[in-house]
Amino acid sequence: MLITGIGYYPNLGTKDAFLLVRRGDEQTALHFGDRLDGDRLNQHCGNYRIEVIEPLKTSRLVVEETEGISLDITWRGLFPAIPEQRHIMRTGGHRATLDAQRFAQVGSWEGNLTIDGQEYDITPDVWRGTRDRSWGIRPVGESEPAGAPGHPPFEGMWWLYVPIAFDDFAMIVIIQEEPDGHRILNDCHRVWPDGRTEQLGWPLITTNYRPGTRTPLTGTMSFRTPDGTDVLVELTSLLPLAIHVGGGYGGDSDWAHGQWRGEGWSERVTYDMTDPQIIGRVPFGLTDSVGRAVWHESGKPPLEGWGLYEHGVIGLHRPSGFHDWLTHAP
Repeated sequence: MLITGIGYYPNLGTKDAFLLVRRGDEQTALHFGDRLDGDRLNQHCGNYRIEVIEPLKTSRLVVEETEGISLDITWRGLFPAIPEQRHIMRTGGHRATLDAQRFAQVGSWEGNLTIDGQEYDITPDVWRGTRDRSWGIRPVGESEPAGAPGHPPFEGMWWLYVPIAFDDFAMIVIIQEEPDGHRILNDCHRVWPDGRTEQLGWPLITTNYRPGTRTPLTGTMSFRTPDGTDVLVELTSLLPLAIHVGGGYGGDSDWAHGQWRGEGWSERVTYDMTDPQIIGRVPFGLTDSVGRAVWHESGKPPLEGWGLYEHGVIGLHRPSGFHDWLTHAP
């Protein structure tokens, strides 16, 4: 499982990038950081660069050899990119900590990855992938002054993001709920090759967690299409990757997006995912999984799809049985 990204932060004067790979019980991260420059069409940070070959269709990602790791892969969109709804999070009921929007797309990767002399052949028949591009306000960089305590305080969030490629269409689902189950984001679509989109309504979700964790094992999504057809999608997590353990996302205690580490800075970090200290960090962030999906529609044979199964329950979510910050699945 491979997750990677690059970020530009105009208000901080910085840019950074990361590469995070999980193999078995090990996660390996590369981090890059540098001063922001004015060439936004030449996206690069140190040995990391993205080349746009055909806008919104084909891109090349290159990581020149850095501490034993190199990468050269090409992305090809299988279906058109679509815009997601505006995503807003507030603290204390008024202060916006996130006000952003994304486009999302599913596709395939092709190329090669090398880690410490071991080469991985990335072929499009096996390596399905998803990508998103976000812009707006995000909680990144150094911590701001705390100010008055939030009222009401932040109690937690439930999150689900599932972009999947099937043979004939793509499915992109993004949902966020508050601790009582109230949805502040519900954006669910089916995407056809010609660019048509179809709303998938307000799905009902079930999740089965790995015992003693908050990491998903399997799940279901129940949709109703605009013509009234009921659809059940079964989800399976085949390899989980904690994006806040080396990926710089919320809750990562080692490195966060937007931080200034100096010009031309880079580092490599390796994590043992069986280490009790690392295991203790996992429930406080999101998990990205290699996701297998099976689409069940009445009167039609099941359809198999592959993509991303991203889920997280941080803090309280009473509908899932998590009534405090430390409860895990039985």
